[in-house]
Amino acid sequence: MSTGYVWHELYAWHDTNVNRSGHVPAGLGAQPYAHFESPESKSRMNGLLEVSGLLEQVVRIRPRSATEEDLLRVHTPEHVAAVAAASAAGGGDAGDGVSPFGRGSHEIARLAAGGTIAAVEAVLDGVVTNAYALVRPPGHHARRETGMGFCLFANIAVAIEWARAHRGVRRVAVVDWDVHHGNGTQAIFEDDPDVLTISLHQDGLFPVGSGALAERGTGAGEGSVLNVPLPAGTGDGGYVDAVADVVVPALRGFGPELVLVASGFDASALDPLGNMVVTSSGYRQMARLLKEAAEELCGGRLVMSHEGGYSPVYVPYCGLAVLEVLADHPTGVVDPYESGYRELPAQRTSAQQREVLDAAAALAGRLRLTVP
Repeated sequence: MSTGYVWHELYAWHDTNVNRSGHVPAGLGAQPYAHFESPESKSRMNGLLEVSGLLEQVVRIRPRSATEEDLLRVHTPEHVAAVAAASAAGGGDAGDGVSPFGRGSHEIARLAAGGTIAAVEAVLDGVVTNAYALVRPPGHHARRETGMGFCLFANIAVAIEWARAHRGVRRVAVVDWDVHHGNGTQAIFEDDPDVLTISLHQDGLFPVGSGALAERGTGAGEGSVLNVPLPAGTGDGGYVDAVADVVVPALRGFGPELVLVASGFDASALDPLGNMVVTSSGYRQMARLLKEAAEELCGGRLVMSHEGGYSPVYVPYCGLAVLEVLADHPTGVVDPYESGYRELPAQRTSAQQREVLDAAAALAGRLRLTVP
């Protein structure tokens, strides 16, 4: 078994600090400050992976740029052209007013989508068993016609359509554990019965009004959407139970040929944009459950593509825990922050969380998409 790993220094050069105070415009009423979606958490994660010695245990996968054809399988020509034009002109916004980018970000966003494609290709071709693509900018909020939520292009969706076009893959499952609802991926595939989208997220956080249990897909894709909107304050217990009791049974019912994970670490403790308290141990357990499910269902073909996570000090330890599971290589590095959160009552699954999990598990059971 081997694990692939994608990273490129240009991912850290995607410029979001374009006259910003956090994620709002800077000015007389808002002192300039770095945008939350900054390079820090990603570059520091790569740094910890290197210092830990884990990068010596993985297969480095060189990213490539997604072609215009790759992007147009998912996005409208108008959106692709608008991002390219704004990038060439010095910068713009992905579409929602809070997702700025500077000169050259079009090319970097194509490299992010292409990095996810390269990870999928390596797994499908048997070069590696599983892979982690540490890419930036993120992608799971981008819709066909627009970017949003710091995302320019839908990295995972672009990689799925590449795999369908070039490797004959049919059934794909996406598990999104970012703290925000994976609305873009859901919208792109909500009428497609061959793509199962599962999102674990903080209820009502972002986008507002998105990600309810009642959202199940549309038309031929009804039943191919499964949302698990968890209450604020959920920790390791609620998240691990969600994967064990909802996600894994849903994957078994669906029968994917490939599993992709939208790997955001903003449900972790210390994150400024989420209100959850998942620790690196929680991510480790979730990764192990998904790895075992992929081994059972599709020969271990599991690809993780990086999404959110805005704590520069804690994201690296969550990422290291996940990569240790994928590569089956403990490094011995101790998470220095976990002890402060391990014994919190929030780490145990609450009655309110269990109510949501039971409702989601019932939906997964009723909407089993067994392979024809």
